[in-house]
Amino acid sequence: MKEQKETLRRFLQEVWNEGNEDAVDVYLAETYTIFHDPGDVWHGQTLDRDGFKERLRISRAPFPDQCFDIKEMVAEPNRVVAGWFWKGTHKGDLPAFPATGKTINMSGLTIYNFTDGRISGHWQVTDRLGVFQQLTS
Repeated sequence: MKEQKETLRRFLQEVWNEGNEDAVDVYLAETYTIFHDPGDVWHGQTLDRDGFKERLRISRAPFPDQCFDIKEMVAEPNRVVAGWFWKGTHKGDLPAFPATGKTINMSGLTIYNFTDGRISGHWQVTDRLGVFQQLTS
């Protein structure tokens, strides 16, 4: 379980914080399912690695300096729960929200599933209302 926590830590750093698309091939299983992530356009979908890379590009574009700061991790066989803070500068347009240059903050909790040592999906809750409030204030 310690190994899965370290895998997740490296995945969040290399893939989401740094935007390294090649690292997707290292950390993800052949398919990745977004079981629960309300407000995410990929909610309920299963992606192959190329589909996940596209999701990464689209998701990072409005916040190219985004950074996940993991605050807590709890592991059990084939699953790691991560509590995190996220921040990024709104430098690119979102639907209905032109770039503002504001630093946006969000918190969330994500349960990551593992299959054969690779990340294979997640179930997530985030403060999307807080993001909306920051973008409109």
